[in-house]
Amino acid sequence: MKRTHLVLDERLLAQATQVLAAKTYSAAVNTALEEVIRVRKIQSIPHFFASGIWEGDLAQMREDRPPRRRK
Repeated sequence: MKRTHLVLDERLLAQATQVLAAKTYSAAVNTALEEVIRVRKIQSIPHFFASGIWEGDLAQMREDRPPRRRK
């Protein structure tokens, strides 16, 4: 753990503590940081698919699946 001194908006801190159901201010800040990181990773997923990293033939990959039934 890292100890630091932060100047935080009291209103935001109280609101975050309540919304996140955190028992302490430290828990609220840690949970908020985790959430921001999680959201940013999710937002970067489309960039991964558009990057050209994956090479393959999706139609060929799907050939081993049974055909979908139509309703």
